[in-house]
Amino acid sequence: MKAIEFALLTIGAILGAFIRYKITSFPVLFGIMGSNVIIVNIIGSFILGVFSVLSVSLNLDPKYSFLIAIGFCGSLTTMSSFALESVTMFENKQFLQMMINILSNIFLSLLSIYGGRILITQILE
Repeated sequence: MKAIEFALLTIGAILGAFIRYKITSFPVLFGIMGSNVIIVNIIGSFILGVFSVLSVSLNLDPKYSFLIAIGFCGSLTTMSSFALESVTMFENKQFLQMMINILSNIFLSLLSIYGGRILITQILE
């Protein structure tokens, strides 16, 4: 890894972690455990979807993936918190809430990547 790639990765990771911390430190939205994690996963997935199209359309240097895709989006989104919250719900016998959490995280993250890709493709045309 070159120094510039490491620097871009570091900057992206710090920014993503900071924003994730700020969003997930808000009081739980809608009184639902896991809702803040779903929000960061949706935002990160949307940004990654937009970036995946922009990087090809604008022929961006692959090193920018270290900044946006790996650093920022990788640090912003959080599989470990999603998994921990799901297991906690399971242990608390909140099976319906656990299933909603799992399906919401997966479905909405996929939908967000797809939505970001569609939106930026439409804008670029």
